[in-house]
Amino acid sequence: MFESVQTLIDEHRRVQEELSDPAVHADAARAKRVNRRYAELSRIVAAYEAWAATSEDLDAARELAREDEAFAAEVPSLEEDLQSAQEKLRRLLIPRDPDDARDVIMEIKAGEGGAESALFAADLLRMYIQYAASKGWKTELLERNESDLGGYKDVQVAIKGSSTDPAQGVWAHLKYEGGVHRVQRVPATESQGRIHTSTTGVLVFPEVDEPDEIAINQNDLKIDVFRSSGPGGQSVNTTDSAVRITHLPSGIVVSMQNEKSQLQNREAAMRVLRARLLAKQQEELDAAASDARKSQIRGMDRSERIRTYNFPENRIADHRTGFKAYNLDQVMDGALEPIIESAIQADEEARLAAVGSDS
Repeated sequence: MFESVQTLIDEHRRVQEELSDPAVHADAARAKRVNRRYAELSRIVAAYEAWAATSEDLDAARELAREDEAFAAEVPSLEEDLQSAQEKLRRLLIPRDPDDARDVIMEIKAGEGGAESALFAADLLRMYIQYAASKGWKTELLERNESDLGGYKDVQVAIKGSSTDPAQGVWAHLKYEGGVHRVQRVPATESQGRIHTSTTGVLVFPEVDEPDEIAINQNDLKIDVFRSSGPGGQSVNTTDSAVRITHLPSGIVVSMQNEKSQLQNREAAMRVLRARLLAKQQEELDAAASDARKSQIRGMDRSERIRTYNFPENRIADHRTGFKAYNLDQVMDGALEPIIESAIQADEEARLAAVGSDS
């Protein structure tokens, strides 16, 4: 069993030797890739060693039990331990999403519900920022388009982690957040106390590690500059600092006006453009990934929801995994881990089933 692990153990040894080479660390991008692979392989090697050790202990206990019944009592417990170790290793051997270790760029867009939807977009942004803080991740607001009541018609935020372990990556956790989020509550603008239903869309893109990872021909870019509008300080409407970049081959358009500097807005727009092009590139290469990413958000219709936030009942419900809890107040303060773990487990089960059907 697990004969294929030896190949990964050999690779782990080679990667470990590679990390001792100073030339690797002289190239930041290469060092990041090697460290990520080492972290991923280390988990597999540790799980395999735990499984092998438990298997040896069980064999020894069974053999000793033939001569001394006192050892027989250890067998059932060791059998359970072996089954648990075997299942853990089996899950780790399933090929991971190659983007799991990446940071992300998240976009939150108001949908149905007007002002209330924009207010909920602000609530979601705060929720994700709080969750990121709980994970030790850093957040950077890239762009925002505020509504009249203090919400967001559209807001983009970069979320960056520090772990080299793909299982702890930002994309590994937040990729499940893409889709339409439905909120049921009494809006601040409602004088009759009636509960309204609104929707807000979330898009999540894995961020490109290095600019040259995605080849962009400058001739394929149409760059427009214009004066900022809305919040931004004294420079608003006085300088052409806002930037709009159109990638002509794909039709992707990115606009930035959050910074006062045209150069800073251009750099931020290019970050978002690279992330979107990476997602598009992977969709074209991988039909399964294409289905997953396209299903994030096909529209703002309420029927396309992935999650419902019911404030009167303090209830949170994820419609993909069946997860339900009555601690919405805590979730809105960033306590997302149980919901995300339910999505990770559901994803693992689906991949296990797919591997089983292919074998």
